[in-house]
Amino acid sequence: MSQPILALKGVRKTYNAGTDVAQEVLHGIDLELQSGEFVALIGPSGSGKSTLLNIIGLLEPATSGSYRLDGREVTQLSEDEMTRARLETLGFVFQFHHLLPAFSALENVQIPGLMRDGSYTPERRAEALRLLEAVGLKGAEQKKPAQLSGGMQQRVAIARALALSPKLVLADEPTGNLDTKTADDIFALLRRFNQERGTALLVVTHDADLAARCDRVVRLVDGVIAEDKLIHASAAPV
Repeated sequence: MSQPILALKGVRKTYNAGTDVAQEVLHGIDLELQSGEFVALIGPSGSGKSTLLNIIGLLEPATSGSYRLDGREVTQLSEDEMTRARLETLGFVFQFHHLLPAFSALENVQIPGLMRDGSYTPERRAEALRLLEAVGLKGAEQKKPAQLSGGMQQRVAIARALALSPKLVLADEPTGNLDTKTADDIFALLRRFNQERGTALLVVTHDADLAARCDRVVRLVDGVIAEDKLIHASAAPV
């Protein structure tokens, strides 16, 4: 089997460590994702899903344990190296889009490239145009987020997440703020990119139907993995 894109071993997270109010919220997480997998992360509120996603997304550090991202032990990286790894390896899709309101759809999709390269480039603009067309927004490139529906804004967010061809996309309740039909369309879009590009996805969701359509379901309860169930083999290339 090829090297996993994500490998956590014994990951723990404690808030207020060393104080009288210390609270451990993750209790030794072991988790691997292979390239091209489409995995749902489920669990009740307060189970540690957001904390785990933040650690995987290099937004906050684990208290202890090993985390290898695309073969690199990220706990040994400097802040600059971690920022670079986040830009080059990860893409993010959130429930509430987090698009920049003063920027057009096209400019929003180019933001990751601007952060990495320090400027807009013709190549990144061309790729952003291709992605917006791929998510069904050809003709809406110059519209600001306020001029777009919730579903259209989420499509822009997906295009932005894919702008630098990440190996792993983290999606936090990407359909949680959408109606059933739009949510189904967004899921289908994520699945299409997963299958066509071989992009691995880890999707946090409360939607049982959506979770059942993923390759694997990982259930987190009280800071531990209570279940890790393969539903069907991924059809994505590896």
